[in-house]
Amino acid sequence: MTALVLLVSSIVSILLFILIASAIFSWLLAFGILNMNNQFVATVYSTLQRLTEPMLRPIRKFIPPMGGLDISFIVLILILYFIKDFIQYDLMNMVG
Repeated sequence: MTALVLLVSSIVSILLFILIASAIFSWLLAFGILNMNNQFVATVYSTLQRLTEPMLRPIRKFIPPMGGLDISFIVLILILYFIKDFIQYDLMNMVG
């Protein structure tokens, strides 16, 4: 059971890293620091979008962008942290 908890916790940590990287990448693109004409930048951006969009899309149905500010990233980060804390502390205490 402990191995399963550690596996799920690690997956959530990786998802958090990917989500934060995607947010930072999108900000760098929005401010013109990165150029989408660069093939490497375009590939990384496309990969990050394919990984994060399926997680963000359901949240955007309930919380649309407010004044051009998309807070679905923040909501998903909070949800993932809640899941990680629940798994690490509450579930581990139940197991022993």
